[in-house]
Amino acid sequence: MPMNRYHRWLCRSDMWARAVARDLIPWALDGVDLGTDVLEIGPGYGATTVALAARVPRLTAVEIDVDLARGLRARLGDQVRVLEGDGAAIPLPDNSFTGVGSFTMLHHVPSVALQDRVFAEAFRVLRPGGTFAGMDGVPSLGFRLIHLNDTYVPVNPDTLAPRLRAVGFRDIWLTAVPGRSFRFRARKPLS
Repeated sequence: MPMNRYHRWLCRSDMWARAVARDLIPWALDGVDLGTDVLEIGPGYGATTVALAARVPRLTAVEIDVDLARGLRARLGDQVRVLEGDGAAIPLPDNSFTGVGSFTMLHHVPSVALQDRVFAEAFRVLRPGGTFAGMDGVPSLGFRLIHLNDTYVPVNPDTLAPRLRAVGFRDIWLTAVPGRSFRFRARKPLS
């Protein structure tokens, strides 16, 4: 997804990686058990992937940008299985993962319809009883300014639960910090 120069710099920075590892991933996953075999959708430059890999036994990441996927494979080696692919059409079988995560990337999916496909794909690749969890920024002037000339389709937290329910998720929980970010989790039913 297109990103402006500042945004690319920020997502590759050590400052961002530290904030993700210290604050964002612990906050997003507080009280969440993703299980032992986890998929991350849209790792981008990999700050979330590195932080997530430290928390789960087995991690697979699917990244749409070929260059970013190659860079992640070179950087992470055998620590994470990195696949090139679209989160709206995940190249993996049904019921493959105990948990699926999406962190700070949903706003880069270029339409609400494609975001809903990402949710449907997360549901499809989850095993029954598995958890889909993540976080993203809430629409605000500051968030918009960081994304000038980017693909930017922010998710309205007020509409997220019905959208997740529409693809089959249950036990949906969401909380937002006004003007900053929201986190969510949802479960694929056992039957």
